[in-house]
Order: sequence, then C-alpha cells, then structure tokens
Amino acid sequence: MYLGALEFDILLGDVHSLKQKRSLIRPVLAELQRFGVSAVEGGEQQLHRRSLLGVAMVSGEMSHLTEVLDRCERHVAARPELQLLAVRRRIFGPED
Repeated sequence: MYLGALEFDILLGDVHSLKQKRSLIRPVLAELQRFGVSAVEGGEQQLHRRSLLGVAMVSGEMSHLTEVLDRCERHVAARPELQLLAVRRRIFGPED
C-alpha cells in the first residue's frame, strides 16, 4: 500500500477579502476531490492572497498513485487565477 501527498503553495490574483479567497479555493478543492483524493486548505487561512492546499491519496499501486497526483498537479497549475509557487510531493511505501 502506498500513501501520496501533495502540498500546493499558491498565490492568488486580485483578491481583497477572505470571502473572495474562499470563492476561488472552494471550487478548486471540489474539482480535486473528483480525482478520488482528499483535499483541504491546510494553511495560510488568515491571509487574503496566499493559500496552502493539501491533497492525499492511498493506493495499492504506485503507478496509479503517481498518475493521480500528476493529474492533480497539472489541474492546479492550469488554473489561470492561481499562481503556483511551489509543490511538495511525498510518497510513503511499504518499506517506510
């Protein structure tokens, strides 16, 4: 069994309130969950223009896990209203 996680450090565009921030982040999280992962805003919640999103998934096959995490990363990177500053990926396997 393999566990994979992504952490997205995101800069938001023209956002002036936490309400505007939520209106941008909520749809992104909902779309990520359609890939079969757990997704949450896990940091920078008090800042208007920054967000830290986390994605996690468990799979029996490493290839499937990598494929889904790659799709999630491409999806977030393709959003024009988000500037992806950094992505951290962690994968834990049976030997960890």
